[in-house]
Amino acid sequence: MKLSPRLAALAGAAAAGLVATGAAAAVQAAPPLAPSPDAAQARTLAANSAGKLVSGRPAYLHASADDAFVQQEVISSAGTQYVPYERTYKGLPVVGGDFVLATDAAGNLKYASVAQQRSIGNLAITPKLTSAAAAKTARAQLKTVSAVEGTKLVVYTLDSQPTLAWETTVRGTDADGPSRLTVDVNASTGAVLRTQEHVMRGTGTGAWNGPPPVTLNTTLSGSTYSMKDPTYTNLSCQDAANNTTFSKSTDTWGNGTATNKETGCVDALFAAQTEHKMLSQWLGRNGANGSGGAWPIRVGLNDQNAYYDGTQVQIGKNTAGQWIGSLDVVAHEMGHGIDDKTPGGISGNGTQEFVADTFGAATEWFANEPAPYDTPDFLVGEMVNLVGKGPIRNMYNPSALGDPNCYSSSIPSTEVHKAAGPGNHWFYLLAMGSNPTNGQPTSPTCNSSTVTGLGVQTAIKIMYNAMLLKTSGASYLKYRTWTLQAAKNLFPTSCTEFNTVKAAWDAVSVPAQSGDPTCSGSTTPPPTTAPPTTTPPTGSCSGQLLANPGFESGNVNWTASSGVITSSTGQAAHSGSWKAWLDGYGSTHTDTLSQSVTIPAGCRATLSFWLHIDSAETTTTSAYDTLTVKAGSTTLATYSNLNKASGYTQKSFDISSLAGTTATISFTGVEDVILQTSFVIDDAAVNLS
Repeated sequence: MKLSPRLAALAGAAAAGLVATGAAAAVQAAPPLAPSPDAAQARTLAANSAGKLVSGRPAYLHASADDAFVQQEVISSAGTQYVPYERTYKGLPVVGGDFVLATDAAGNLKYASVAQQRSIGNLAITPKLTSAAAAKTARAQLKTVSAVEGTKLVVYTLDSQPTLAWETTVRGTDADGPSRLTVDVNASTGAVLRTQEHVMRGTGTGAWNGPPPVTLNTTLSGSTYSMKDPTYTNLSCQDAANNTTFSKSTDTWGNGTATNKETGCVDALFAAQTEHKMLSQWLGRNGANGSGGAWPIRVGLNDQNAYYDGTQVQIGKNTAGQWIGSLDVVAHEMGHGIDDKTPGGISGNGTQEFVADTFGAATEWFANEPAPYDTPDFLVGEMVNLVGKGPIRNMYNPSALGDPNCYSSSIPSTEVHKAAGPGNHWFYLLAMGSNPTNGQPTSPTCNSSTVTGLGVQTAIKIMYNAMLLKTSGASYLKYRTWTLQAAKNLFPTSCTEFNTVKAAWDAVSVPAQSGDPTCSGSTTPPPTTAPPTTTPPTGSCSGQLLANPGFESGNVNWTASSGVITSSTGQAAHSGSWKAWLDGYGSTHTDTLSQSVTIPAGCRATLSFWLHIDSAETTTTSAYDTLTVKAGSTTLATYSNLNKASGYTQKSFDISSLAGTTATISFTGVEDVILQTSFVIDDAAVNLS
């Protein structure tokens, strides 16, 4: 059979330049972000402003006379500066004493997220229980113990009554396998106050990404190549049998066999580097740990599992002995590390697995691999058949795999992977909505509501910025408040995103909280003890709103069907090398392309783009294949095979009626059963005037 121009171009691209087999599409890890002078200045202003505020000991910090506060490194994200603090009491660390102050670029306080809800008061710090006795209690929490990392005296405030406690971290095994457990023991009674597991176990997808070739960012030392990322500290792939990084004299890796450890490492390192690229381009994060680094990945765990423990990521195998280092399993485990290395540490109360799943899903969508590889979806473990039962979790309908769709008071005590159900469901609704139009499945809601999604990139931005407000004692109820505040921080002149976050939480039965912010389209006043702040302007009527308008950054900023954003030579770009190529398959097919923009009130806005239509249809009367262009819910134009012509033509539309709103610019190409039509879009813009 003769290939259509579209399929021929894709086949040609897949055949070119094999670098490594058994893995995925080419990627080059993005270097760590170098802060601009403006960003550095904003962090300095935030640190100074927060320091002055904290020195005044505002009431919402619940400070005692013997409290002291230790400022951590300021984190910048999308114009907001997050200033984390740890607390001490009479020189002892306070578990649950942490807080985060969020400021704008000028150092004005926007929000205070405080874990501690009452003052410690006057607490004696002489223990009745010895440290040895507390360590013995901690050891008893595990099945076997291989090491005790240490015991220290702390003040524990996560319960209603502040308590002196011994905190011990032990390594070993529990009923589920490897464990690294922190145990807080009441220093008077010997009762266990809390256990915090650092081994975050995951279930994942297969070790098969593609199409080949894959480009790995490796290190050359002398004449030896190694599977060590030269940019991100500690990011490497190793043989778990001896913790040795894979090395050899050539830079060609793997043999395409999923039971081969080196091939497993090709997939795992590719997945990690893809996630780092997503973190950089979508979230502005400098490495998984936030400071230009990550953790070694070790392939060879003799278990149907994978885990992160604070020092490494271990990759196991499925029941067929195939290593499971695919996009979403590695991104999920690295997601635990991101959770661990954002304020407040690893999330708890049943939220930790859903938090990690959001990073797995976002990485799949960022990579946008075509079938039969790890295509963007919201299933976890759909390819590897880990234990012979298909997907492990379903984010759009968790109940399809026996997990709860809806939140209830029992969720915090539910097994952590099952407890991910409501959070995964919320993230899907936030990203895709209840009735997506891009080919993703419908999603039932717990209150029979309809939710319109914001896209995966916006959803993960909101999730990540909520994590920057995180404090110890995270829960579903707190994540509702944090994500609402994150939406306000990210979109200060719009309530669309805020209202969607709220609607998605309502749709999975997470109830409203007294601390939930409200939205009126502008920032709300800070706490009464904060320095004065100003309300941001609604925006100037100049400039261009679309990100990556000419697609030269590849598949970023836009939400697109697999293969749409491409540098394939099968169709010429209007400028540069990249463009959006919808359809062209010569068979029944639908492609979509979209991006949301916020148009300031009172501005004139013009959408423009260059369009080339190439078609094998010969009819001069029938529109068999169509391209529909929309701004929000308004259809601006419909083109078809009848409009085919050589070269590009610029199209332009006045969309000023959408001023004061956030609107999605969308292109939908629909092709019938025979004879290809290609709709090629390039150099788009939404210009303000």
